[in-house]
Amino acid sequence: MARRVRPGRSGAALVIAMGTLAAACAAPGSDSPRPQATSASPVSAAPTCGTAPITMNGYFETGFPLPKALTTEFTKQHPNVTWNIREDQFAVITQNAPRVLADNPPDLMRLPQVSELVKDNLLKNLDGYATAFGWDKWPASQLQQLRLGPGGRPRGEGSLYALGLNFSMTGVFYNKKLAAQAGMSAPPATLAELDAVLAKAKSAGITPIVQFNGGATGGLAFPLQNLMASYGPPQPINDWIFQKPGATIDTPSNLQAAQHLERWIKAGYFQKDVNAVDYATMMSRFIGGKGLFMFNGDWESGNLDKQMAGNVGFSLMPPVQQGGKRAAMSAPLTFGIAANAKNADCAAFFLNWVATDKRAREIGVEVGGSRPMGPADAYMPAVESGTVTAGTLAAGADIAKDNGAMDFIANATGAIYAKSWTPQLQKLVAGQQTPQELLKSVQADYAGQLEGN
Repeated sequence: MARRVRPGRSGAALVIAMGTLAAACAAPGSDSPRPQATSASPVSAAPTCGTAPITMNGYFETGFPLPKALTTEFTKQHPNVTWNIREDQFAVITQNAPRVLADNPPDLMRLPQVSELVKDNLLKNLDGYATAFGWDKWPASQLQQLRLGPGGRPRGEGSLYALGLNFSMTGVFYNKKLAAQAGMSAPPATLAELDAVLAKAKSAGITPIVQFNGGATGGLAFPLQNLMASYGPPQPINDWIFQKPGATIDTPSNLQAAQHLERWIKAGYFQKDVNAVDYATMMSRFIGGKGLFMFNGDWESGNLDKQMAGNVGFSLMPPVQQGGKRAAMSAPLTFGIAANAKNADCAAFFLNWVATDKRAREIGVEVGGSRPMGPADAYMPAVESGTVTAGTLAAGADIAKDNGAMDFIANATGAIYAKSWTPQLQKLVAGQQTPQELLKSVQADYAGQLEGN
């Protein structure tokens, strides 16, 4: 996702912020010494941060409180470790990643799409740490999206080059008061039921969907991928994101999804200025009660529990047929260690602490709103029933049961979000692009980027 897009968050996560995105595959400047290829160095014992004073350099994403909450708690428990943290919007991180990793390598960094970074030998291979800390004994699905083959391709297999602070998931948030006004007493069970609620909300003078799609980050990729999950299975989408040979995004089921999104646009289900709305404005409007639905990720669960206590629900995107399997954008909040990081061992110790320390896992749920990564039997904090966080965590269990986790379509290459998805979706809103040509254009850009064009 993602951003996470706040996507990005890998992502997804899933991914998301204002700024001018440039191709993440841009090579570091010629005036920078190019890092040597990295392989997993054997680690005889699990490293620590020791007892001598250490200043950790971090490069984090603006607007996400979880990483700083974790580093603050880490320093409480390990007073010899202090943090020098630089923050930028995700779009800027995407643009800066290759040069920052080469010129001023941070110990810990929020990562955009990682294939090109691995290809350019800018990230530390974490296989040695995985063995020392026992990460390779965690559920394999937690680490799949963070594994890459030689030269950064394909994803989903090979060596480990990153870890997640949690495992985020996207879906549909809804305002309970506005839902009642639109006659919605429970989350729609099918896509047709969702369409009916959208129509009723529009007739009642309620903005059906508040979403961002402005600037450098096309937020309509969220509802589009959710629609893709309704119309088809997730594996072909993951194959495309993971750069499997022969994979394509231009499929019949994805065309149905893009056509459905176009119908929503033409019906006026998004706010009229959606192409001028950034992520922060979307959140402000939803919290202010100016929209029924919002496609977003569970990283906002804790925030919404505070800002709109008792008035927000969460559901997964409904399938076309009632009872059909569910799928969702679900990816780790990805962090990595620069190949030439000064304090790599301490950074790895921190990542392991995030996944295994009791208080760290509580922070991951309370602040991040997402399921922590880690061993299958790791401590899981109790969550108050009826909260948004409880709803998103339950939905995550449903996705795991249906094997429906997908990475974010913005993470297929380092440039695909900025150069293709965002402008094409903005053109779709403006009536300057068709669903058919949108998918064809994205696929052509993807093929060119894989060839290095």
